[in-house]
Amino acid sequence: MASKLSGNGIYEGSRIILPEHREAYLNEMNVQERRGKPILDDQEVQLIEELIMESYKECRSVTLTVFNPFDDEEIRGVVASIDRPNRRIKLVRGEEDYSWIKIEEIAEASL
Repeated sequence: MASKLSGNGIYEGSRIILPEHREAYLNEMNVQERRGKPILDDQEVQLIEELIMESYKECRSVTLTVFNPFDDEEIRGVVASIDRPNRRIKLVRGEEDYSWIKIEEIAEASL
């Protein structure tokens, strides 16, 4: 009996991970992998807004890199409308495929 109690022996033989504990551990690891939102200077913000306006006026396709805490997403489409009070744009990617994107969430834009 003394050998089980010495050198962490009592815990070595009883390693059990409950599904709830495993899920909580994995969720905590995901939270720790999050990235912070990049801070854009005024020139970059102005360039992004100019490309959005150019896409809107000329119906040209634009590629936007949208910030995500885990992995940035590149979306290509044409700006169909601009919602100035809410600072978001409607980006149309196909016939009926569109998404509303907040301007603050755009990290990069290119034509």
